[in-house]
Amino acid sequence: MKTVLNQFNMTVEAKSINEGFVRSAVAAFCTQVNPTIEEIGDIKTAVSEAVTNCIVHGYKNKQKGDIVVTVKLFDDNTSEISIQDFGVGIVDVNKAMQTFFTTCKTEERSGMGFTVMAAFTDDLKVTSNPGEGTLVKMTKIFGYSDGEEQDGIRS
Repeated sequence: MKTVLNQFNMTVEAKSINEGFVRSAVAAFCTQVNPTIEEIGDIKTAVSEAVTNCIVHGYKNKQKGDIVVTVKLFDDNTSEISIQDFGVGIVDVNKAMQTFFTTCKTEERSGMGFTVMAAFTDDLKVTSNPGEGTLVKMTKIFGYSDGEEQDGIRS
């Protein structure tokens, strides 16, 4: 059974201005397990997409609401990042996770949010209830790209 080494929680308002802060905070927190620069980039991209989905889709860019972020770091070099909103929810999660699907027909949205999250993490789970909100849980496994450490620096 894996053990939690450290974790943090934060709540921010669902405002676009907070997206950059959340992705930077999550990435900075994850540095304590010595990820590669590429892995940090992956985390930042996935978190950015998840937070943006909360703002644009969960709260429709209009409703006031909170986004709750929880990050857990485990002793097996994995992280679990949860991003939750309490907005409109998703009626059909499977359909929403299809590439190019979007609920924003009037705005320029690509429908790639969940696809990008899945591409930059090792596991993605989405649960949602209409009228109650959505929980996105992403797992990222940190590992050495060549299996070795050289002079204390990961490659």
